[in-house]
Amino acid sequence: MSGGILPAQKIRKAIEDGWIGGDPPADHIQPASLDLRLGANAYALRCSFLPDDQVSIETKLADLALTEFDIRQGAVLERNRPYLIPLAERVALPADVRGRTNPKSSTGRIDVFTRVISEGNFRFDEIPAGYDGPLFLEIVSRSFAIRVEEGLTLNQLRLVAGDARCSDAQIVALHDESPLIYADDAPLSGAELRLADGLFLSVDLERGEEPAGYKARPNAPLLDLARVGEHEGESFWEPIYAVDGRIILQPEEFYLLISRERVQIPPWLGAEMTAYDPTAGELRTHYAGFFDPGFGYDPHGRRQGARAVLEVRARDVPFMVEHAQRICKLGFERMQEPPDVVYGEGIGSSYQYQELTLSKHFKAHRARQLTLTR
Repeated sequence: MSGGILPAQKIRKAIEDGWIGGDPPADHIQPASLDLRLGANAYALRCSFLPDDQVSIETKLADLALTEFDIRQGAVLERNRPYLIPLAERVALPADVRGRTNPKSSTGRIDVFTRVISEGNFRFDEIPAGYDGPLFLEIVSRSFAIRVEEGLTLNQLRLVAGDARCSDAQIVALHDESPLIYADDAPLSGAELRLADGLFLSVDLERGEEPAGYKARPNAPLLDLARVGEHEGESFWEPIYAVDGRIILQPEEFYLLISRERVQIPPWLGAEMTAYDPTAGELRTHYAGFFDPGFGYDPHGRRQGARAVLEVRARDVPFMVEHAQRICKLGFERMQEPPDVVYGEGIGSSYQYQELTLSKHFKAHRARQLTLTR
């Protein structure tokens, strides 16, 4: 099998061939990933744990689970409490295909931390080639109490064969062929790209009268993840404004910011944002990492990419961020072949050509439309 991310049509074939069990719905297949569903039961844990290649998940649960409960009719997950939920899907991967998982964009934007655990594997979110077994999702909601129910999708699975990663030299060549990054409605030149095992993006803090970002409110109401487009954004988020092109992030508070550059992912590529890069400072800059083929892409050239919304949390100390500072990194990978569907309005994608955008759970889907006061 040639190297690359498996596209939508090959994910469908993988389901037909039994690589992915649980009968996933067809509309959960994305251009380069599969949305994974919550199962019927959940476990509240007294603490999180490192996965272990010698100890089974059942043994871990016998030691760490406080209670097991049914979520078929919905249940509330408390803030800062770890939970483990078996997923509806299981996998039986071929020897030359591995899996990688990440939170969905809507999950990261509400500060819900998730990671997938597989049996006999000591790594989160990495499913080894040839793995045959169940999948479990650890969930910690950091800012809000949330309501979940069976069948909701908080995470995505990508299937990858061989070495799909693009080197920095390959990224430059790809950008010359079809621009990947725009600023001020024009593609960056090759000399303007900043690369180090991926392509760095910077933050936009000069937004005129619009907020520079949003910060999660403490003591917000319950956020029901099954209610799409129904929650009042003002109850959960407060606007923040830059002063002289800078803001100070407070430790362990959650912010939504936006990239200065616009990103364009052509159909023959997938991308992933690095969640935490110590070379960029003591802050986490992205919780939801996958960028699908077609994100920000207009084959007719009428649009020049879409901004990346950044989910940011500073660590340990207050942290100042200034306009145009590079705070996150985007890695690119080749697709095995272009998907037969691409990210965008045609498949109901929520964030195509986005600006500073709240998650799909809120009435004011675009944050700049909120009637929040300064």
